[in-house]
Amino acid sequence: MAKATKKQALGRGLSALLKDPEHDIKSAEDKNADKLVGHIVELELSSIEVNPFQPRTSFNEESLRELASSIKELGVIQPITVRKLEFNKFQLVSGERRFRASKLLGLETIPAYIRLANDQESLEMALVENIQRQDLDPIEIALSYQRLIDEISLTQEQLSERVGKNRSTIANYLRLLKLDPIIQTGMRDGFLSMGHGRALINIEDPQIQLDIYEKILEKSLSVRDTEKLVRELSGDPKKTAAPKPKSIPTEYKKGVKEFSEYLGAKVDISVAQKGKGKLIIPFTSEEDFKRIKKLIQGED
Repeated sequence: MAKATKKQALGRGLSALLKDPEHDIKSAEDKNADKLVGHIVELELSSIEVNPFQPRTSFNEESLRELASSIKELGVIQPITVRKLEFNKFQLVSGERRFRASKLLGLETIPAYIRLANDQESLEMALVENIQRQDLDPIEIALSYQRLIDEISLTQEQLSERVGKNRSTIANYLRLLKLDPIIQTGMRDGFLSMGHGRALINIEDPQIQLDIYEKILEKSLSVRDTEKLVRELSGDPKKTAAPKPKSIPTEYKKGVKEFSEYLGAKVDISVAQKGKGKLIIPFTSEEDFKRIKKLIQGED
């Protein structure tokens, strides 16, 4: 408890440095910058603006209320990160859920790490931090990857190093952005998974994509079911052709012919890959069935 009090007192002490307009800290070279930048400071919520580069566009209200309840009981355990804009003005880099939940509670201050960053650095920090979250939907992640590529001018290889993901994983996410916007919305709303999306990418026609999407929702199709449906509709003979049946040995063929002659019915045979098989004996009526049964049982 003493540690927590000391930490809060330290934050309030550092906050005083921000209230001195004559010694406003604008860069890492300014006096007392080393005491402020990279430290936890109690900032007034009113002095913080949200990050216009925030990749996340929607926040679950119920989840925010749950977080607010936790903050009410335990406080803000993990400080937010902000960058300094001007005197007593800051911008969120990461931690918008904590920021919003604190405002819901009516708190006046929040613990924050202060950084000095330009717009590009702020965008990159916000995007990379956002990607590391566990509760993002696949489209949010894909859009974040695309923004890092477009706005920070990163290659997929450089992006792979920044976010610690395989290049193939990044490529799979980016491909989701080729899906019809309605399907992307469905993924964002949790109606289908990334696996469903990856299967649908293989269909080029947007209308067919939407038709399959509707079937997924209507019939609650699994990813495997969706993949099968896509293969069928794509008309790829390599993917839809049934496995070539095992050739029937000559001895089996001869035996089937003898069965057919003995039973007076065209007996069929099928043989599986591992040698197992079955005989199919057709009958035309109940009387015919009884006749075949007597022959098999050897009854006169």
